[in-house]
Amino acid sequence: MHRLILEMGMGNDLYGMDYTKAAKRAVEDAFRHSTLSIFKSLNLDANKMHVKVTVGVFEPDKVDCKAVAAILPRGISEVVSVNGGQNIDDPLNNSVHIIATAAIEAYYPINQSDWKLS
Repeated sequence: MHRLILEMGMGNDLYGMDYTKAAKRAVEDAFRHSTLSIFKSLNLDANKMHVKVTVGVFEPDKVDCKAVAAILPRGISEVVSVNGGQNIDDPLNNSVHIIATAAIEAYYPINQSDWKLS
């Protein structure tokens, strides 16, 4: 497997204190920064792609990784939640603003002998 794509994103939940919502928004933000035209351009099967998502939040155990994986449009997915992101306290409104970051890596099985520089 060779990594073809690395994209990053940031998402938040300002009033619900929902880590999964912030994580999904971070993944969606990363989607907005890229397109996977390489698959059509090179006639590659996108179903063979492995997608690894690493989400950083202040409380990683509060992210539903299966729910985050469900929004990925194609490929075989793996989502992990790690310590990162930020919690911003808002004592005047008795709330915490959640900030999540996401890194999306796309891997594909490439036989290097099938390619040559021209």
